[in-house]
Amino acid sequence: MIPNPAFDTETTDPVAAPDDVLHEPRLWRDNGWTAKVIKNEDDDGWAVAMYLAGQSEPALVGPWTMGRNKKDPKPLDTGAFNTLVKTASEVIRRHEQQLRAQLHKEIRVDTAEQRILVSLDIVPDEDHPYALLAAVDSSTDEALAQLRVSPTFKLTRTSAEAWVASGFTSVGRARDD
Repeated sequence: MIPNPAFDTETTDPVAAPDDVLHEPRLWRDNGWTAKVIKNEDDDGWAVAMYLAGQSEPALVGPWTMGRNKKDPKPLDTGAFNTLVKTASEVIRRHEQQLRAQLHKEIRVDTAEQRILVSLDIVPDEDHPYALLAAVDSSTDEALAQLRVSPTFKLTRTSAEAWVASGFTSVGRARDD
């Protein structure tokens, strides 16, 4: 018997061009997503891995239903694929939100003259990570100051108020020289 490459989980490339369309029982590719049914290594069941086009790692891996014979996996279909795409998209969206929350902080500081938005954006460069401390006039969106600081700089209400009060010249110990 000649093996069908769509069923061969060892040689089938789950990461293909976004415009490739393939609808096989264990491999669906459509709209930039690939669903690949794989043998679950932890038990006798099956799992499904969802890949976004261009990504080598799956965005989502979850259990997959057994077929009627209780041995082979249930084939993929349009409804299941669409549900998997929606779930995997949500996982990616939440991951991006979490990463943004870790790398970006904002604090509003009120002075007698204006309300200032002080932000800290961490740039996680592999060799030379740093952070940018910035101040913007909230009413005019005018940039007031920007300073490169250590990625370990802690933006707190106290540190933001101190930076504004110093005329944007001193950020204390965490300053990058």
